[in-house]
Amino acid sequence: MAELRHSGSAGSRSSSSPLRVGDEDSSSPHVHDHSPNGGDDEDGQRPPRNRPIWSVSGLHSLFPFLGGDDPRVSPQKNKISILLILILAVVSLISVYGIVNHLNAPYLCKKDGIVLNCPHVKESPSPWENPLSATTSWKPCAERRIGGVSDLLPENETNGYVFIHAEGGLNQQRIAICNAVAVAKIMNATLILPVLKQDQIWKDQTKFEDIFDVDHFIDYLKDDVRIVRDIPDWFTDKTELFSSIRRTVKNIPKYAAAQFYIDNVLPRIKEKKIMALKPFVDRLGYDNVPQEINRLRCRVNYHALKFLPEIEQMADSLVSRMRNRTGNPIPYMALHLRFEKGMVGLSFCDFVGTREEKARMAEYRQKEWPRRFKNGSHLWQLALQKRKEGRCPLEPGEVAVILRAMGYPKETQIYVASGQVYGGQNRMAPLRNMFPNLVTKEDLAGKEELASFRKHVTSLAALDFLVCLKSDVFVMTHGGNFAKLIIGARRYMGHRQKSIKPDKGLMSKSFGDPYMGWATFVEDVVVTHQTRTGLPEETFPNYDLWENPLTPCMCKA
Repeated sequence: MAELRHSGSAGSRSSSSPLRVGDEDSSSPHVHDHSPNGGDDEDGQRPPRNRPIWSVSGLHSLFPFLGGDDPRVSPQKNKISILLILILAVVSLISVYGIVNHLNAPYLCKKDGIVLNCPHVKESPSPWENPLSATTSWKPCAERRIGGVSDLLPENETNGYVFIHAEGGLNQQRIAICNAVAVAKIMNATLILPVLKQDQIWKDQTKFEDIFDVDHFIDYLKDDVRIVRDIPDWFTDKTELFSSIRRTVKNIPKYAAAQFYIDNVLPRIKEKKIMALKPFVDRLGYDNVPQEINRLRCRVNYHALKFLPEIEQMADSLVSRMRNRTGNPIPYMALHLRFEKGMVGLSFCDFVGTREEKARMAEYRQKEWPRRFKNGSHLWQLALQKRKEGRCPLEPGEVAVILRAMGYPKETQIYVASGQVYGGQNRMAPLRNMFPNLVTKEDLAGKEELASFRKHVTSLAALDFLVCLKSDVFVMTHGGNFAKLIIGARRYMGHRQKSIKPDKGLMSKSFGDPYMGWATFVEDVVVTHQTRTGLPEETFPNYDLWENPLTPCMCKA
């Protein structure tokens, strides 16, 4: 853990010795000149008072070691001393310039492997505050251009129409919609309002207009991309667009470059006039597309895609109830707990449990992922390796210990966004014992209030999304689009509130050390996470735009 400690924390303490009794300060008005001539020089004349310090005699008075007219000091030593003074002056100027430049620079953490190095700032005594955010000077800059001139070509000059299915859950669909707008812009094509494909797990049949404000979406992007609500009337066989391979582009690689669409997809759109892109999950890269296209994706994500007013209002009501559960306004934490059976099984990690539980999980994995399971003999080593690399979901009990080490008290109000936790109440018991004020949307709202939202599972997911987004502290326990989008949005909108991303790899070492005391564990947790609070980070090749929108979407304030 030594390499994680803040570079400035050890050197920030300085001390100065007070003047001791009996020491004389030459600048004090009470110190008298006791020379026999009352302060005159040897010739009985007072030296000139306005002697410039840059004169030779002035330098001699400031730096007595130069020797002055003392014949005992050689001219060679004088030259060396003056040279040292000049070097000291140059170094001082460089240091002052560096300090001023550092103070005026925007806050930016830099990664060194898994270590995140940030400027040292005095830590706040409150775990609810994000002290490092005070040093930031980044602001959102992906809004639409007010009063700008649209660069869209006339409708009759469009290259064709693009149609996509947004697959997966709500957050994967959100990313697909952002990418669809970007791809339409790249090819100067018209985008048909994306269809939200039925989720295979939740069996949800939500339409775009059931979850998002369509009018706002189209109007906000009207100067960037032309968007139509439905397939044009002149295209009579609409079923062909869903089923015919002649109307589908299927060879798009993951994280494709913008040039790939221009070279391979655009010619087919020009020929057929309407084409579907399928599949479309993660089919547009990040660092291989123009920056203005990435900025457009942020514009869609943070400004154009708005939930329906009734969803926003219900979420605001839940937030208000969280803040006033004790009768007085208090902060609350939102915890995204990823420990559903499917997530546990897919991770192929080993977790605490009885032999019967482990046997049932092995059967489940063999049934769902037979190719990865094989005969199961290699899974133990794989599980250990994944845990060391921080690729295993945190258990509820591990989350509880980390939060307590960070300084959150037992009375903390925690909103839990989660599916059905694997292991049920037994698995949740350690977390609930340490933090009894765990609540969900079902605890905050009655069945009647949530009845209209139960028609669409994505509506319930949208409520969780908004309550987590507006929390005072957000804590993720595993990867996924939900957590990425939440942390990215909080960074983009101001990064003033904490978004904690536990370092699971380093925490696994601490959890696995039977000789580590509580005080040492607390120190490790605090030092490890003092900069993992959701601040903008320097981007790197193949970075994830949704989690860290700094480079293309934010600018210096």
